[in-house]
Amino acid sequence: MFVLIGLVVVLVSIAGGYLMEKGHLAVLMQPAELLIIGGAAIGSTLIANPLSVLKAMGNGILAALKGSPYTKDYYLENLKMLGEIFAYARKAGLAKLESDIEEPATSELFKKYPKFVADQHALAFLCDTVRMSISGGVDAMALDQLMEMDMEVSHKEHHEPVSSLQTTADSLPGLGIVAAVLGVVITMGALGGPPGELGHKVAAALVGTFLGILMCYGFVGPVASTMSKLGDARAAYLQCLRMGILAFVQGMAPVLAVESARRAIPPQVRPTFFETERALKGRPAAEAEAESAPAAA
Repeated sequence: MFVLIGLVVVLVSIAGGYLMEKGHLAVLMQPAELLIIGGAAIGSTLIANPLSVLKAMGNGILAALKGSPYTKDYYLENLKMLGEIFAYARKAGLAKLESDIEEPATSELFKKYPKFVADQHALAFLCDTVRMSISGGVDAMALDQLMEMDMEVSHKEHHEPVSSLQTTADSLPGLGIVAAVLGVVITMGALGGPPGELGHKVAAALVGTFLGILMCYGFVGPVASTMSKLGDARAAYLQCLRMGILAFVQGMAPVLAVESARRAIPPQVRPTFFETERALKGRPAAEAEAESAPAAA
């Protein structure tokens, strides 16, 4: 939402200032310049990136327009889910989780959290780690290294489309100059014509440079920056899951494992201790009692 608001503010501010200086908006309407700059930018992006990165770039732009899903309410729901999973495992034993992590889409444990199930990477991150723990022979340190490696690969995968979009943004001023040079070529070919016509062609050429710079610093560059911040928010979310899982595998009680996960949440979206406590107490009484029960053999 804020991305769309920001784009509108950029357009209104530039158009408003231009009109205040008695400018005519019709002069800025140069479809040929837009075609040159936009087409060249899209073409160079297609040349430089494989299909997988292009798809990720498109998805990233849409995600940037929607805004970050990692709100306080989202984290609170995930903390409640972790608490329920840990309490169930403490009461029934980790082995009882096997059917749930093998078929999370049909698991009664996960059905209550459709947003988490819809996030295939986070779901696999949790289930694969728990599966390794159930299999035995893997200590907490090894599991932590596996989770860290997974997070690094995920971050790199997210960074590729961001880097590609930023490269496209950086190319736009240069492509604007290309459009301007072509406009100058056309103007030189029209020398000797009416002064008004020459002035129009010079204005069109200068608009090419203007559009290239505006698209770079006003639109594409900020969207790439937003995508990068979404990647950081994603990494913070996985870090929250990692700390909760690691704490529980190390033998902490479910409520302490959830608190470890909560402490890893960025402060601006972190639920308070009491908010988390109230969410955990919303679970069935039998599961809440399991938090203080000894680990099942």
